[in-house]
Amino acid sequence: MFVFLIHGGWLFTNISAGDHLTEEHVTKGESTLSITVVGASGDLAKKKIFPALFALFYEGCLPQDFSVFGYARTKLTHEELRDMISSTLTCRIDQRENCGDKMDQFLKRCFYHSGQYNSEEDFAELNTKLKEKEAGKLANRLYYLSIPPNIFVDVVRCASLRASSANGWTRVIVEKPFGRDSESSGELTRCLKQYLTEEQIFRIDHYLGKELVENLSVLRFSNLVFEPLWSRNYIRNVQLIFSEDFGTEGRGGYFDQYGIIRDIMQNHLLQILALFAMETPVSLDAEDIRSEKVKVLRSMKPLLLENVVVGQYKGHNKGGKTYPGYTDDPTVPNHSLTPTFAAAAMFINNARWDGVPFLMKAGKALHTRGAEIRVQFRHVPGNLYKKNFATNLDNATNELVIRVQPDEGIYLRINNKVPGLGMRLDRSDLNLLYRSRYPREIPDAYERLLLDAIEGERRLFIRSDELDAAWDLFTPALKELEERKIIPELYPYGSRGPVGAHYLASKYNVRWGDLGEA
Repeated sequence: MFVFLIHGGWLFTNISAGDHLTEEHVTKGESTLSITVVGASGDLAKKKIFPALFALFYEGCLPQDFSVFGYARTKLTHEELRDMISSTLTCRIDQRENCGDKMDQFLKRCFYHSGQYNSEEDFAELNTKLKEKEAGKLANRLYYLSIPPNIFVDVVRCASLRASSANGWTRVIVEKPFGRDSESSGELTRCLKQYLTEEQIFRIDHYLGKELVENLSVLRFSNLVFEPLWSRNYIRNVQLIFSEDFGTEGRGGYFDQYGIIRDIMQNHLLQILALFAMETPVSLDAEDIRSEKVKVLRSMKPLLLENVVVGQYKGHNKGGKTYPGYTDDPTVPNHSLTPTFAAAAMFINNARWDGVPFLMKAGKALHTRGAEIRVQFRHVPGNLYKKNFATNLDNATNELVIRVQPDEGIYLRINNKVPGLGMRLDRSDLNLLYRSRYPREIPDAYERLLLDAIEGERRLFIRSDELDAAWDLFTPALKELEERKIIPELYPYGSRGPVGAHYLASKYNVRWGDLGEA
């Protein structure tokens, strides 16, 4: 079995006639899995992909007969690759036994081949090495493209023509960015489909593999208490908030080409929004779920510039330490207008969500690190205890918070009487903190997505029409921002972001739910 992983978010699978992985094949050990990480010398491969593959091996999730190949232009030997990735491998906190032995076993399955990304000859040589490991068995191949998007097509062409499996499936995982706008994304898809079918493409958004995001549909569809409330009748607004407490730190050259809207909002936050707002799918089949997500995106109004606030962090002194501004990064142009912060208000034009503002907020160099979904419910009609909340009715609002990272958890804010002779009300949390309830370490998102790709499970990967619909929502506002050269509002490194975000929220009678927290 061969798996190709591509950094850019896609997984492609080629299934030829007669490509049937039967139970007989599996039980007889007649199939193999080959995973080729293209761009193996890069940071993503070293920090995420190889550790995720080892974790799957450690948990017994990989087939008995598998091999992992690194492919890059850097000249390395097999041993040099193993030394490079060995320092990034860790065992589960709750399963330390035989950790060293497991690492040795895994590293013996790791090999390296150096080659150019646009060379069919080099991929033909890789194919020869893969065949040696397959030893005539049913071969499935998976490629992960951990490379810049400008060479996706070259790699896919070479791998498809020279290093596809002859008797099994071939799949390719591609990670974002999927273009910069509707036009470039569409062109990338057209070029890739010259060599791959849609069923072979696995566009990966690692946020969809996070535990709390995957739990979102479980929370809603398997708990009677939530589904009846999941509409405009009871929900006042929905907030999707992403924050990092560090800046670009040397990645400014890459980030400056895309900005925070393309990097976070158009993919991570919009994907979560679609999962949150979709109608009940017919089944848990991948196509049923993805079709419901597409319906949500097609029901949404394109983002208007008047509903967008952009910011850029500036240098700041705090506690005797100096924090650099975005344009202080030597890899960033001095007069860059690229936003490192953005807030946006979006709306869904359907019967369930008409009039409900979906507010997004994402930024770098903020006061804290986190990602969460906040659902603020409507006020209680004719609330008998209104006077106990004085003039601030927001204090009486029930709120459901799903914290994606860090300290994964779900909590519901309710109103409660403080014990005593008087009538004093307090907001209390019904709290499910994952580390307390589930002490077992939560698998990394890449582990889940890699395993799904190997098993051919597509529900957490992005379909091409879903990608098109997502870009259609953001492209007009992005083009207007760039054509009009909108100057981002400056905010100090380590602050809560630009003031404009609060004005945007107040425009829709909303208060950001994270304001009262550290």
